[in-house]
Amino acid sequence: MKKILICLPLMLLTATPAFAHLNPNEHGSFAAGFSHPLFGTDHILVMIAVGLWAWQIGQRALWIVPSAFVGTMIFGFVLALTGLQLPFVEPAILASVVALGLLVAMAVKVPVYLSAAIVGIFALFHGFAHGGEIGLATQASYAAGFAIATAVLHGFGIAIGYGLNAAFKDNTRIALIITRVLGGLTFVAGIGLMTA
Repeated sequence: MKKILICLPLMLLTATPAFAHLNPNEHGSFAAGFSHPLFGTDHILVMIAVGLWAWQIGQRALWIVPSAFVGTMIFGFVLALTGLQLPFVEPAILASVVALGLLVAMAVKVPVYLSAAIVGIFALFHGFAHGGEIGLATQASYAAGFAIATAVLHGFGIAIGYGLNAAFKDNTRIALIITRVLGGLTFVAGIGLMTA
């Protein structure tokens, strides 16, 4: 069980999809939106890192931090639909991988609302990118799809923390070390994405 919990995130990061995004005309707008966060390494890394960081902080952060990300991401999506121009979207998304990986690697503990604000800033850019790539999809269905997929990935990050804690018989120290290593790997992956 321990090996599975450690290897699963690495396997997910190395898997390559056979197609970039689902066509809303063939699969529906919800499916297109749901698939969107699942087919970008940068998106996956950030969403899981948000969940890991929420687990590290604990208590109210478990729901406030992911909720702040999803809510602000939807706001960014709406901004993109208005035609507003937001500069540095892709660099900010790549910076979010590095920053959130570093926050997890260092197990930074800040007040819950500050951590929500930090993830919210990055979520704005992620949401804006989703809005810029909506294509022919129906707005509400597409938004519901990517919001749910994002929440699932956040939940996966939280579940990794709890799973590691349970695997090591509630030895939170070991679980914290492993999540910090995962944060470090996310940081390194973010640097790699920036220089690719």
